[in-house]
Amino acid sequence: MTDQLNNGYDVVIIGGGAAGLNGALMLARSRRSVVVVDAGAPRNAPADGVHGLLARDGTSPTELLERGRAEVLGYGGQTLTGEVATATHHDTGFEVTLTDGRTTRARRLLVTTGLTDELPDIPGLRARWGRDVLHCPYCHGWEVRDQAIGVLSGGPMSVHQALLFRQLSDDVTFFAHTLPPSGEQAEQLAARGITVVDDEVTSLEGADDRLTGVRLRDGSLVQRDALVVSPRMVARAAFLAELGLKPVQHPSGMGEHIPADATGRTDVPGVWVAGNVTDPAAQVGAAAAAGAFAAAQINADLVMAETHDAVARHRT
Repeated sequence: MTDQLNNGYDVVIIGGGAAGLNGALMLARSRRSVVVVDAGAPRNAPADGVHGLLARDGTSPTELLERGRAEVLGYGGQTLTGEVATATHHDTGFEVTLTDGRTTRARRLLVTTGLTDELPDIPGLRARWGRDVLHCPYCHGWEVRDQAIGVLSGGPMSVHQALLFRQLSDDVTFFAHTLPPSGEQAEQLAARGITVVDDEVTSLEGADDRLTGVRLRDGSLVQRDALVVSPRMVARAAFLAELGLKPVQHPSGMGEHIPADATGRTDVPGVWVAGNVTDPAAQVGAAAAAGAFAAAQINADLVMAETHDAVARHRT
């Protein structure tokens, strides 16, 4: 491993979630030297299971990643536990430096570091995150079907969330908190039978390791079994700054992302992105597919570069 780190790889993949591991699988099967560098802090770790993933629905996030790593290793790919501090240009591609000082080189980079959820600063909320404090109806909605669901207003997608969760339960309450709905939005909520509470939320209450209700500023408690929030999604990409890549606001208003074209290619030649770091709304299946697609583009790019060099040698 040390020799390979020193000598470099065809591709270094930064981030070992679904996008990164599926990208590594594609590249390893194409006989590329590839290493996945991962800090070991997956975004979906608090969740009981991954949903909406064909043939793997309900699989725990830990198990899914363990199986993915085993498949990558089975084809000769490598994995490395660590956090990337910087990525810089090198004469043959890129140099990647980890926070512990280790370095390696790559001809191409695939960044799949995902994002971090910045949650509302409400006492009791973070402790329930990924269990009965949720954000995605497709990831967790079935598990709270027919329950008393609250939706905390906190972003441009909050009303849309309420309408989506209304599909799953007849008992949905919208907490205006500090961002009340517009007139048109209030009409939509009323038309769908969604109760609007105007007071500010001050805390979440629970018992026996489950959510029991939402406490309001006036002291009253609204009983709820689950609460939907809109976290601000922050791309894990600070290490790309020296390459000239910085997160920008996503058009949806959901948070940050690293812009890329449809193949995952960024504005920096040789750097691709896939998964939530560029598409905040991507579920596990979509992220994995994007990682595989970007990896295929990277392999094709390397093939063309190698062919160009081979033609030059052939001519001489």
